[in-house]
Amino acid sequence: MPVPPDFTPLQASLPYNCRFAVHPVLSMSSRALYFRVLSYFRPYAGPAIVALVCMAAAGSVDALIVRMLKDLVDGFADLQKGTQALWLMPAIFFGLAIVRMVANFGSDYLGAWLTSRVLQRLRDETFGRLIRMPVRFFDQSSTGVLLSRVTFDVSQMLEAGLNVLTVIVKDGALAIGLLITMFWTDWKLSLFCLAIMPGVATSIRIVSKRLRRLARETQDTMGEMNRILDESLSGPRIVKIFGGQDYEVRRFGQANNRVRQLMVKRTASSSMNSGISLFLVAIAIAAIVYFAGLRAQAGDLTAGAFISFMGSMILLQQPVKSLTRVNEQLHRGLAAAETVFEMMDQQPEDDFGTYEVARSQGAIRFESVRFSYQRGEKIALDGVDLQIRSGETVALVGPSGGGKTTLVNLLPRFYEPQEGRILLDGVPLNDYSLASLRKQIALVSQDVLLFNDTVAANIAYGSGPIDMARVRAAAEAAYALDFVEKMEGGFEAMLGENGVRLSGGQRQRLAIARALYKDAPILILDEATSALDTESERQVQAALERLMQGRTTLVIAHRLSTIENADRIVVLQQGKIAEMGTHGELVSTGGLYARMHAVQFAEG
Repeated sequence: MPVPPDFTPLQASLPYNCRFAVHPVLSMSSRALYFRVLSYFRPYAGPAIVALVCMAAAGSVDALIVRMLKDLVDGFADLQKGTQALWLMPAIFFGLAIVRMVANFGSDYLGAWLTSRVLQRLRDETFGRLIRMPVRFFDQSSTGVLLSRVTFDVSQMLEAGLNVLTVIVKDGALAIGLLITMFWTDWKLSLFCLAIMPGVATSIRIVSKRLRRLARETQDTMGEMNRILDESLSGPRIVKIFGGQDYEVRRFGQANNRVRQLMVKRTASSSMNSGISLFLVAIAIAAIVYFAGLRAQAGDLTAGAFISFMGSMILLQQPVKSLTRVNEQLHRGLAAAETVFEMMDQQPEDDFGTYEVARSQGAIRFESVRFSYQRGEKIALDGVDLQIRSGETVALVGPSGGGKTTLVNLLPRFYEPQEGRILLDGVPLNDYSLASLRKQIALVSQDVLLFNDTVAANIAYGSGPIDMARVRAAAEAAYALDFVEKMEGGFEAMLGENGVRLSGGQRQRLAIARALYKDAPILILDEATSALDTESERQVQAALERLMQGRTTLVIAHRLSTIENADRIVVLQQGKIAEMGTHGELVSTGGLYARMHAVQFAEG
């Protein structure tokens, strides 16, 4: 999806770390924002026009029926005399009823069809944009808030689209038709009615700004409430073991109460706006009844004209009420549109590289790489130079915060270094397309992510159509075939949310099977066995050794016993390479690695 033209030039002038922080949509006028929402209806212009015509027809028929009351009352004497056909007026009313029924059905059905289509498109586009955001974006965003954007806020946007347009067209047509009837009946009385319009307009203008602000606060609070829900329900074991139920209930209750308060304030503001408008209309009706009586006494107003005029005045209250309330819907929808478009307008991952390779050799070189997560914060990597040969196994060890995970996160371009460069087979990473670069890398980490899908789908994840022969071979090589075949359904068994049905070792072996299925030339192992018991670690380690064969492997390890056979061990401390060599060489030098190894050996 292309980035809006008013956003790209500004983004291009900013450092990569800050590009997604600019939100030009917040400076858009309500008019521009509204037309951007309506642009999503453009592909369905035909059904939308038909729906609007049906809405206008339904409102116009209601006004015409009121106008027919004048002819019915004033022509009643002709019916008594027999000078007018008895069937004429019933036939006209019956025809109008048929037209109104068809128009109402058309507007309701097409409105629902358009709403569902646009809602689907908006959610698809929002999620498609969200899933392509850089990792840094997710580091600084709450999952609950993002969920709220895709679900709740997108639904609210439609209130600024078709729902508002429906009220404006349908009730607008009725109001215009009633005003025409009133002017046709008695233009002097009608002009008197129009005297209240400035008061209604002023009321709407004053209330609209407050409604927009309250709606925006409601969107933010709903996102906060979803964030609390996501955090609480994602970690029930931690909540229970630390006795956090009451704390979470209080957190959720506070956010929920804030949503309630905002909804009450919003309703009160809207109700006051409608109340003032209806009060002005009621005053006008009282005055008009008096002046209409004077004109009737003077013979300038017939009984049918009086009934038609007063009927129009009374019916006019409903569209006026709807049209004043639409202001609340509009600003609630525009506030939601701001939050959604703000997210959609942020810069996705830079993918300007064009270099493609079917399978790389796996030779990696870091040249004077410097990186920090935020400006002014501690340097995570400070001038790292490291060359890794094709097929070599390199272990990264060191104290926490030394830069091990940061270093491997730069390889698939989850982040971009501020200085220096990284090359794969002698080609800078930025020259590769992201798809081609990440095709060369497989990852097995301590935090295994499994999807609520079948075993086969999890193993073949992201690789297109599932090849069951390859899936089975990968599971066998990962020592997972035995427990998979014992599961009810085998490879077609559903794993539940994040593999809840599996043990830690089983989940880890499925992650290894996924990496084997991908068959990438570069492998990243991030603490892959640190959370396992001894028996599970033995099985997983055997699977890892099979996986590492013939691949360039970067291993982040806390347990030094698991990386003693690595070709090289790189010790990182405070973002710099402190030591480098084989296990034997580093132990013999008596440096940082030797001390770490001695401590773990003593603990063992």
